Amino acid sequence: MNSGGGRGPHVSLLAFGATVFVWSAIRPHDYFTWALEVFPVVLAVPVLLYTYGRFRLTTLAYVLILVHATILMVGGHYTYAEMPLFNWIRDAFGLARNHYDRLGHFAQGFIPAIIAREIFIRKGAVKRGGWTSFLAVCFALAVSASYELIEWLAAILTGTAATAFLGTQGDVWDTQWDMFMCLAGAVTAVVTLSRVHDRALEKL
Repeated sequence: MNSGGGRGPHVSLLAFGATVFVWSAIRPHDYFTWALEVFPVVLAVPVLLYTYGRFRLTTLAYVLILVHATILMVGGHYTYAEMPLFNWIRDAFGLARNHYDRLGHFAQGFIPAIIAREIFIRKGAVKRGGWTSFLAVCFALAVSASYELIEWLAAILTGTAATAFLGTQGDVWDTQWDMFMCLAGAVTAVVTLSRVHDRALEKL
């Protein structure tokens, strides 16, 4: 299968992502936090390149993956608690904390839900419809739960060195908020993008 439209747009997406990656690696807040935050990107890119010829995703999926990767790389550069734009939003609106990590976890639900939906439909794992959306949301929540376990393990193994990676900002309910934002992102994705995604799938 091919995704329609040729490889040009996908090469542009890869080039943009590589540029952001290089920028994020230049004098980040600290390299330990940066490495933890960008590790999913480093892991995903070789997989996407390897599968590109065998199971090429829709351009919509690749764009969403780039958005998520960019959020991760920006968070790795500044840390989620100190992202400048969201510091400004916090101060301008008198918020209690920097909410960039909430955006990150919303994306952690939004993007995996669409990717899961695409794989489920194209592999015929489940009939298109309500069950596809439900299982896509479940998949996104599983990803989020796995990530929370990784954060927990990092905290156990490295102690305070993982504080910036955790980004709790003193919120005892941070893990629950992370899971809720993931759920909100996944539900938003299947509600708002299913028809657009279906049209993209028809072009394959």
